[in-house]
Parts: sequence; C-alpha cells; structure tokens
Amino acid sequence: MAEPLIQVKKHVPAGTIIINRPDKRNALSREMISQLEQAFRDLHGEKSVRAVILMGAGKAFCAGLCLEELHAILQEDDSLQRWHHDTSALRDLLLTMLRFPKPIIAAVNGPAMGLGAGLVLASDIAVGCEEASFGFPEPKRGVVSGLCAPLLHFRAGGRHAARLLLTAAPAHAQRAVEMGIYDELIESDKLWARSMEIAQEIGATAPEAIQLTKRTLNEMVGEQLEMHLSAGAAASATSRTTAAAKEGLAAFVEKREPDWR
Repeated sequence: MAEPLIQVKKHVPAGTIIINRPDKRNALSREMISQLEQAFRDLHGEKSVRAVILMGAGKAFCAGLCLEELHAILQEDDSLQRWHHDTSALRDLLLTMLRFPKPIIAAVNGPAMGLGAGLVLASDIAVGCEEASFGFPEPKRGVVSGLCAPLLHFRAGGRHAARLLLTAAPAHAQRAVEMGIYDELIESDKLWARSMEIAQEIGATAPEAIQLTKRTLNEMVGEQLEMHLSAGAAASATSRTTAAAKEGLAAFVEKREPDWR
C-alpha cells in the first residue's frame, strides 16, 4: 500500500506534518491541499501537541502547486469560477495556518517554491538549511503569486517582495535569512531535531499566552492580511484564465521555453 501523501506524527510536545511526494519534489495536488488543511485541523484538538513542525520528504520542502494538474485542468475547463474555487481553497489553507492556535515551525529541508514558499511564510518560525532556496517562479509559467504576495510583504517587506516576485529568481538560503524569511540555518539532517528543541521551548510556556500572542501578531498587527489574501486569491484565479497561463503551463509540461507573444 502506498504511503499517504500527507503524513501526521506525534512526538509530544510536537506534532509533525510531512508533505510526502518526494518524486515530485512535494508538489501539491488539489487533494493534498485538502489533506494538509485536515492535518492541521486534526492536530488542533490534540492537547498534548503544543507546536507543529511542517517539513517535506526527500530533498525538497515543497515545489509549489502540481503544474501538471493545473495544465490538465486548463484543458478541461478554463472558467473563472473553477479557478476561484481552487484559489479560495488555497487561501483557506493559509488562513488555517495563520489562525492555528499553536505555533507552526517550518523545517525547510530543501527548495521552497511558489506555494511551498507560501507555506513557509504562513508558518510562525522557519528553520532552513543551505539547500533551502526560496522563490516564486510563477511568472515563468504565466501566472501570479497573488496569495503569497501579501504574506511575503508581511514577513519581509515591500522591497524584498518586489525583487522576488517580479524577477521570479530564487533566493539562496543565506539570502532568505538576511530577508528575515528563515530564522536560522543548520545542517539538513539536524532540522527536525532543532525544530523539536524550539517546540520544547514553546511547550514550557502557557498555552493561552501563546494563543493570544499569535492572534496579536497575525490578526492585530496583520489586521488587513486576510483581506489581502482574498484579493490575492482573485488575482491568482484571473491569471490562470489567460493565454499566458496556457502557454506557460504547456511549456512546462512539454519541457520547452515558453513563447510569450
């Protein structure tokens, strides 16, 4: 029997969620997005779990959305309503993480791209390794990072956001630390252990205080973040209906350079 694509494990005081599709660099399908949100909901009610560690299997954290699936959907139905449904589901996943009452620690064990980078940004703490490049290649596929843009601006500021989003060039791990995206870098084989140390530090604090602190950070300081995520979801949905998206995704699947006209 095949292993689940989203794995959930408990090592009190932490729970660990593993994106488990290493052969596709942990690219997220629509079904995996639903399972990932459910994993957070499952750990929400586990009182012994005081923090959640999010990581990828294999050598990547998460390559973003499954572009083959996006390309296939384009062939079936390019209606704006369909894309609004899908991008709303992505927005809901990120909001679930931001509203999650326990700290989320991203153990970034390899490249975090597109929505994978968004998962890092929606986490409260991020520990990376030298292999953990970070970026938003969506413009190379004819689409936009509408959902990740407000999170990137929230975490790193407007200048860094503009550079990453407009060039589509990835940042190496040390640069991501300098931008405040990763808190620290350590050896990749020590990422989970370091994340567990942070979870244990959190476990020594009062749960109510941590929950209120997280609400203060994400809902009061970032009071307009939810509105911006909704606007970003609409921008992402619109971009997927364009000729540029059709060409960019086709070029990816066909392993060629896109022909922008």
